[in-house]
Amino acid sequence: MNVYLLQLVNGIGLGMLYFVLAVGLSIIFGLLRFVNFAHGAFFLLGAYGCYQLVGAGLNFWWTLVLGPLAVGLFAWLAEALLFRRVYHLPHELHILITVGLALVLQEAVILYWGPHGNNVPPPELLQGVVVAGDFVYPKYRLFVIGLGVAMAAVLGAVLEGTRLGAIVRAGSESAEMVSLLGLNIRRIFSLVFALGAATAALAGVLAAPIRGVDPFMGVEALGIAFVAVVVGGMGSFTGALVGGLLVGIVQSMMSTLWPPGANLMIYVAMALVLLLRPNGLLGRA
Repeated sequence: MNVYLLQLVNGIGLGMLYFVLAVGLSIIFGLLRFVNFAHGAFFLLGAYGCYQLVGAGLNFWWTLVLGPLAVGLFAWLAEALLFRRVYHLPHELHILITVGLALVLQEAVILYWGPHGNNVPPPELLQGVVVAGDFVYPKYRLFVIGLGVAMAAVLGAVLEGTRLGAIVRAGSESAEMVSLLGLNIRRIFSLVFALGAATAALAGVLAAPIRGVDPFMGVEALGIAFVAVVVGGMGSFTGALVGGLLVGIVQSMMSTLWPPGANLMIYVAMALVLLLRPNGLLGRA
């Protein structure tokens, strides 16, 4: 099998994982105009939740549900008790507060699970590889691609075909207009924030069997999520999908062409996109 074709498929798999990670960040910014630097910490909690539950003997499939639900509930409480009080403040303070929360969560992970990384086995059903002629590829990574596609379809249907999606899209244009229509804007903000955190946690659960878990994976995830969102366009659902795929493919292909610079090149790609389209590929001014 051609190594570049293999890396292209790897890039699509990474890209779908990055999309699941980045879409919540994009939706939160689009509706709330809130710069959430704790997004990587939600990814971290999802990954360690998977590690803890699988280590306790729980089936991996349950972690796909319980992990995002628990992190979404935590995010809902954090939004109601903390973040809601600072939405009106400048973005610099948003960054300061969310970075502080991320550091607290990271240190809590180190205190409870230790500073060293750990492995998480994929579910037994998805161990091994798929062989089709010359095509050989891990089953688990194909599952991640399929689940990412399903997530994109479901979230797209929700945002484009439901009342909640219409409210979120209208709120991304003008939150004041939504509140003037008699809707409980605080409840909507809380729901969207919890949904965004839950998608980040789901990405963490999916990433755990691929890369293992370590206390600093949230920082790495945050950087990648922001690159994907900035490349695709802040606040754009489709932009998060395009940005995630582009970042994943660039990173995967460069790991063959220039392994030491694979991570560097995703930031070079972001810089090139911003030079040509300052609002991102699908972003609005």
